[in-house]
Amino acid sequence: MRQGEQMTDFLVKLFVKDYKNTDDGQVRENYGIFAGIVGIAANVLLFAAKAVIGLLAGSIAVLADAFNNMTDAVSSIISLVGAKLANRPPDDEHPFGHGRYEYIAAFIVAFLVVQVGFSCAKSAFGKILHPHVLNFNIIAFVILILSVGVKIWLGLFNRKLGKRINSTVMLATAADAMGDVLTTSATIVSLLIFRVFGLNIDGIIGFLVALVVIWAGINIAKDTLKPLLGEAGDPDMVKQIKSLVESYDGILGSHDMIIHNYGPTHSMATLHAEVSNTAGMEETHELIDKIEREVTKKTGVFLVIHMDPIDVDDEHVVKYRRQVNEILKALDEKVSMHDFRMVNGEEQINLIFDVVVPHAYSVRQRDKLMFDIIDQVKAFDERCECVITMENSYV
Repeated sequence: MRQGEQMTDFLVKLFVKDYKNTDDGQVRENYGIFAGIVGIAANVLLFAAKAVIGLLAGSIAVLADAFNNMTDAVSSIISLVGAKLANRPPDDEHPFGHGRYEYIAAFIVAFLVVQVGFSCAKSAFGKILHPHVLNFNIIAFVILILSVGVKIWLGLFNRKLGKRINSTVMLATAADAMGDVLTTSATIVSLLIFRVFGLNIDGIIGFLVALVVIWAGINIAKDTLKPLLGEAGDPDMVKQIKSLVESYDGILGSHDMIIHNYGPTHSMATLHAEVSNTAGMEETHELIDKIEREVTKKTGVFLVIHMDPIDVDDEHVVKYRRQVNEILKALDEKVSMHDFRMVNGEEQINLIFDVVVPHAYSVRQRDKLMFDIIDQVKAFDERCECVITMENSYV
């Protein structure tokens, strides 16, 4: 294991220029090209060896494994092309760059994996219904064992590089390679059982191998679809941005954060920062500009901040805001409030605020919560009329 990591580090230092600067787009592209070439070479060699073995031994399980390796070679080509496309600079039609090409490439890889799995399952099912003579070949057996070693190294190779540059495609390729370790090991077991007990379970093993391949492809597809469809921001990143913004004097709180993912190294965030309504407009604007620049520099996430002025000096506003917060906390600790405003009249007090509820809340739960808030605010002061906007969190 240690020797494999040392080999990976040696190859990276040899073929990837400025390999430590993983935030640079060109360096990421070079990593992708390098990993793609290594994957193509390794999988083409494995396909050729296993195809010959499978034909000589008459083993559908070995042939299924061989074609899975060919699919892996095609996947490496797609990964290589994806890395090139993802590093294209922004243009008028794509002002946030082309980083999502990497997710598309990973999804195509997943589709190919599933397709091969179904093809192998069909062939294996035919062998179960109509089994044929299986030949045990010691050379074939040894080559299969060696191929497991190659796939273990290839899986660890892609996993290490994928984590280093946060590449969805490489991590998908790593998962696929480790799945191949399992499928090839199953093929070896089927040959051993035939050799020792004379039982031909090649078709059954081939079918099981196909199911594992299909399952691996589906999992890869699910992982790559998430950023394409839009997923919640990474909790650690959300916490870091929120903490940095609220660490500045003059910022009283923040809410409504949304993080947009345009690729592994291209993200944009927007949030509302609460400031005192008595603060000078020019001073506050200068502060917001400073926060945007510094947070972007520290996190790599392009940040846009909207100012929300709140009243912190009027004791009546402070009193009612505190009371509403206590009511919300008593009803559900997962619920929060922001944008609290108060219009004070002699006979009626209007409390205007937004309530953030979990996505799991049904329409009925949202309505019940709203009526409960209104009732409890009325119990505190019957003059109060609540104007509530219910919304979900995006992080």
